[in-house]
Order: sequence, then C-alpha cells, then structure tokens
Amino acid sequence: MADEDYEVAVSAGSLRSAAGIPMPHRWTPDGVVVEAPFTGAHLLHLAVAGCVLNDVHREAEHLGIVLHGVRVVARGGFDATTWRSTGVSYEVQVASDASDDVIAALIEVVDEIAEIPKALRAGTSVVRRLPG
Repeated sequence: MADEDYEVAVSAGSLRSAAGIPMPHRWTPDGVVVEAPFTGAHLLHLAVAGCVLNDVHREAEHLGIVLHGVRVVARGGFDATTWRSTGVSYEVQVASDASDDVIAALIEVVDEIAEIPKALRAGTSVVRRLPG
C-alpha cells in the first residue's frame, strides 16, 4: 500500500506564498518560502523542489530570462511496509514576461540538469558511518 500525502512547495517572487517558513535565497531579494512538515519523507521531496527552484533561477539568469516568480510543488509516496519511495513528481510554475515557449524550454533544461532529481533518477547508496 502506498501513501501519496507527502507534498511540499517552495516559492519565490510574485508566486511566493504567505504561508510557510521564509528563508534567504541567493537569487531573490525577499527569499523563498518553504511549505513542508519536518518529516524525512517531506524533506526528500523538499530537496527536489528546492533544487529545481534554484536551477530555474540559475538557468534563467544564464539565459537572460527575467523571472517575477517561481513556485515548485513536489510530491510522492512511500510503500507503507518498506518505506521505499514510490517516486517523486514535481510541477513548476513561472511568472515571467518571457513567452510560454521560452519558459517551457527553460523548464526542460532544468529537468535535464537539476542535480537532486538527476541523483535520485540514477539511484544512490546511503551508508551509515560511525563517528571518528
């Protein structure tokens, strides 16, 4: 049985949420707002959302695209028996004067290069180390 209730959101600029935890952000003068409970499941999805939001800003700057706001929602579930992820999905909303085609191309580039989604797609090992 899978549980799909682990949704998080990060937002900045004109799409910045009034609810959540404000945090400083390199590319936005007012920072970002994080909407996520503090559970391991939510934090995994927050890593995806935060990485995508950062990369949207970084790549937009690189391409000369002016952004007014960005909001990324990530969600997914876990098998209730093993706690293995059933997958993560995310949605990106962008406020900009750029054309829909330009924004779509930006989001496509981000989907290809975003580090956290790329690492999760490739798979990874997690090893506990002893102190010292």
